Amino acid sequence: MNILLLGSGGREHALAWKLAQSRLLADGGTLYAAPGNPGIAEFAQLVKLDVTDHAAVTAFCDAQGVDFVVVGPEAPLVDGLADTLRAAGIAVFGPSKEAAQLEGSKYFTKALCDRAGIPTAGYARTTSLEQAIGALDGFAPPYVLKADGLAAGKGVVIAADRAEAEAALADMFGGSLGAAGAEVVIEEFMEGEEASFFAITDGITIMAFGSAQDHKRVGEGDTGPNTGGMGAYSPARVLTPDIRAKALTDIIAPTVQTLASEGRPYSGVLYAGLMLTDEGPKLVEYNCRFGDPECQVLMMRLESDLGEYLLACAENSLATMPPVKFSGDTALTVVLAADGYPDTPQKGGTIDNIAAAQADGARVFHAGTALQGDQLVANGGRVLNVTARGASVGEAQAAAYRAVDAVEFPSGFCRRDIGWREVAREQQG
Repeated sequence: MNILLLGSGGREHALAWKLAQSRLLADGGTLYAAPGNPGIAEFAQLVKLDVTDHAAVTAFCDAQGVDFVVVGPEAPLVDGLADTLRAAGIAVFGPSKEAAQLEGSKYFTKALCDRAGIPTAGYARTTSLEQAIGALDGFAPPYVLKADGLAAGKGVVIAADRAEAEAALADMFGGSLGAAGAEVVIEEFMEGEEASFFAITDGITIMAFGSAQDHKRVGEGDTGPNTGGMGAYSPARVLTPDIRAKALTDIIAPTVQTLASEGRPYSGVLYAGLMLTDEGPKLVEYNCRFGDPECQVLMMRLESDLGEYLLACAENSLATMPPVKFSGDTALTVVLAADGYPDTPQKGGTIDNIAAAQADGARVFHAGTALQGDQLVANGGRVLNVTARGASVGEAQAAAYRAVDAVEFPSGFCRRDIGWREVAREQQG
């Protein structure tokens, strides 16, 4: 079987690494990646394709005999690429345009929660600055402000007071986030610890696919502005078996069932951000693809054949598959970012010693890199995801930072406390 993986970041590098091990590629199958990155090139044949050009993607699949497409990032899904591929008779892992609105529109998800009785924060939908400022009266600080559309992980502001909230709203409606900020959802602030829960589905059968805890703030101790994610670990043990079961029955299942009943069945991965409140788990938001960098730690622990499970979702045969198997180890990833991230990351910084970093079993996934001649350089904000496993979070953390310290990236930085909550819990016994 020939497979095409779409995307160019650390998530896609982790997916390529795992897909390259799949039995689906036996007997001469080829893994293609578009556009890929220098790390992905080790496992896949890179292709120059504009994923916004649906006809070009379909034509490539026809010409190269691609049987199955795995869509990594959210934008092509929200743009309807999965629909185009399915219409051309090509199997695809990823939801339709209508179902991908779970990530494409914060209001869409909130309204679905209303219809399905899914526990989530109270909210107000606003379509103008004046309306949004008035809506603040219905909430107490801190104020949670979310751009309705896709904003590359930068569309959420938690404002400590009214003045900060009004300034952030003026910024959003003023065009700083483009079309993504044309509408803003204001939410009730939820108290608790946040964690990520993943499930895969073919639209009918739902299968748990692990948990993780991300670290969104740029600074240690969870300080500074939100980012796309500075590191993660898996599993998130704060998601106990009881909480995971409750999340499946009260949040994931009603979502899948409601979308199916409304004629927009969801096929792919559902990434639920959960807030663990005193009233039980509540939905923070959905993503319609694997998280980044959560995918990296999930793939490090995954023992099942990734390709077979993704294809089962695409072919509506997930019910025939056994539960997904993960290692009992912890995996932890540290993001090496370019100086200036998240505001003005410095591109072009040299990167060396990746092989030394991987000498003891760690994996370095490329998130934002390029080649200048033979020299690997930074080409984005989040540049590398240094990932390791251990019998505990503390051991995985130590292994990951040993690998981080082996990488030579003078114009990069990282948080030194990824996994700090769980390490503290382990030390307390």
